Amino acid sequence: MSVITVRNTRERLKALWRRDVKRRLVAGGLDMAAALARAGMFPNARGRGAIFTLHHVRPKKNRPLQPSGHLEVTPDFLSEAIERLSAEGYEFIPLADVPGRLTAPAKQPFAAFTLDDGYKNNAEYALPVFARHGVPFTVFVTRGFAERTHSMWWETLAELLGREREVTFDFGEGAEAMDLTSEARKFDAFDRFSAYVAGVDEAAAVARIDALARKHGIDPLEITSDLTMEPKELRLLGAHPLASLGAHTISHRAVGRLSPQDARDEMRQSADYVEQLTGRRPDTIAYPYGTRHAVSERDHLIASELGFSVAVTTQPGTLCDKSRHRLTGLPRISLNGYYQEPRYVSALASGIPFALAR
Repeated sequence: MSVITVRNTRERLKALWRRDVKRRLVAGGLDMAAALARAGMFPNARGRGAIFTLHHVRPKKNRPLQPSGHLEVTPDFLSEAIERLSAEGYEFIPLADVPGRLTAPAKQPFAAFTLDDGYKNNAEYALPVFARHGVPFTVFVTRGFAERTHSMWWETLAELLGREREVTFDFGEGAEAMDLTSEARKFDAFDRFSAYVAGVDEAAAVARIDALARKHGIDPLEITSDLTMEPKELRLLGAHPLASLGAHTISHRAVGRLSPQDARDEMRQSADYVEQLTGRRPDTIAYPYGTRHAVSERDHLIASELGFSVAVTTQPGTLCDKSRHRLTGLPRISLNGYYQEPRYVSALASGIPFALAR
């Protein structure tokens, strides 16, 4: 065995160990939260209900590189999550009904399901699960993905970094070759590209990543086409009695980093597009990325001014009576692909992990 092979094997094992330790710590925290909930601790943390967020719903498959594995769950797990919440007394409601439930007298807790980006597997695999259980859900549509005018930089990078052994890129200090000969280095490269996208003009960063991918024979828009629903498919999904389509901007850029006018245009034109697809203006919108760095209080106000009754972030938490005063900045709970166990759904829905974090 060569020195390089030994070094790469060690790096891969070290990276796997780091990720495994982190996931075990999170899993341990969730198990503790579940135990506290069973013991009746922090009873108010559950609040009135929760909004759950998903992205990919598809059977598990080994892929060369899965930097966004946390955004992917199996249909079986989705079904188990619904069954667990149902057993715990949750009522499943459309996202648009959340404001009414928050202002009405408290009764059983509620849950609303949402899916971001409009992936084809939402219709192929998630819809049958929701239909079997009679659960309403909302899919947030990005026009640039549906019209094949914008790429999904994280999916492009997963394809590029997963198959190459080296790429050259200029992050702002001159071109540099990135060694991708181990899984650890591929993940490190993905993290560096992610920081780059978040640290400069996003549209320009994505354009440069797309150019790099094309240089290596990868068509970013073909990836978008392969993964996301086109207008005809979205119309068909939107016609289902359990499905609703919500807005998710035009370009999937972080609205908090845009000018006020650009942020407003992204949200308004996204609503226009969904209305063209369905004949009904959407009540709901999801902010791309949805983190504290990606969306601001200014954007909550813009969403309200544009007439959205509900706007959701990805900032974690459950909903309480006070949430009715922040309807265009609501938290969501991610069903994480690394923790696909029903007991973890119970732990998250209890609100205890978020109460402890605060």
